[in-house]
Amino acid sequence: QVQLVESGGGLVQAGGSLRLSCAVSGRTFSNPVIVSWFRQAPGLEREFVAAIGWASANTYYTDSVKSRFTISRDNAKNTVYLQMSSLQPVDTALYYCASRDSYCSGNRCSVVDEYGSWGQGTQVTVSS
Repeated sequence: QVQLVESGGGLVQAGGSLRLSCAVSGRTFSNPVIVSWFRQAPGLEREFVAAIGWASANTYYTDSVKSRFTISRDNAKNTVYLQMSSLQPVDTALYYCASRDSYCSGNRCSVVDEYGSWGQGTQVTVSS
């Protein structure tokens, strides 16, 4: 079973930057295939943010963050990062790291039920 632990959240002013980290443990040769970031604001559904292939490093983003967020991974450190810049109040949410043991691309990576492991989340708050 893959375990995920997020860190790096906090309070930042609009226009600022943060880098989130997701530490991955319990990894096997075939799992995870994809590691993604989701976010959930109060009263809203969990929303896909970005995904990265663990072996391929292919990346996918939701349109609202494409020019501002960058997902990356360091296989040697078993860590996935989400570099966030030009943050806005609408980015305020609890950010979750999730992994799946099957391939996805594009919008298919946004399906919550296809992820088998989730972290506990890290809060990002952007003040105006």
